[in-house]
Amino acid sequence: MPFASEPDPNWLHWLDERRTDALGLFSKRVPARYATTIPLPDEVETWAAAGLGQNESLFLTGHIGVGKTHTAWTATRTWLAACFGQRYRRNPVIEIHRSTSLFDDLRPEGTDPYGTSKRAKEADLLFIDDLAAARVSPTGWTQERLYEIFDERYVQQRPVIMTCDVLPGDLGGIVGARVASRLAEMCADNVVFLEGGDRRTGGGE
Repeated sequence: MPFASEPDPNWLHWLDERRTDALGLFSKRVPARYATTIPLPDEVETWAAAGLGQNESLFLTGHIGVGKTHTAWTATRTWLAACFGQRYRRNPVIEIHRSTSLFDDLRPEGTDPYGTSKRAKEADLLFIDDLAAARVSPTGWTQERLYEIFDERYVQQRPVIMTCDVLPGDLGGIVGARVASRLAEMCADNVVFLEGGDRRTGGGE
């Protein structure tokens, strides 16, 4: 909850230290290419600024190379920083996965599929990059694990931030119809289309 009255300066100092430490640890997880923060679209900034008070998901879409992944990393960092303006006594937990790696980890022969699923379900924020990258439907087993993850987050109203080059309604063939249905509702008010050319080929502004 936001502060109801003027907070104790000692509390604010402690909170600032916790924020600095948490952001420092997060920075070590950010790939070098996305280490620099970039300006966020207004609707993304608003979403991220809610921090732990945010229970809706964010879906970043647009053509290949427009900066979806960079935007998502900056938004995730902004979300984390915002959490420290609210009362709590632990650092927020963020799970981050490329979709292809996540699908591999969730397979029966993957590295700790149940542990991966549990962490993805329980994290305060789940970040999945390039959700449609696989282009080939995961196995039935993997789709079941994905359903468990998204259903749990849907029921508990835990947010997900996703990047994808197709819209939520077109994901049924990749993640399964039940997951696609939940995604469509979870991010119904927060589907952000990023415009521009492919920055990797010099087409960005």
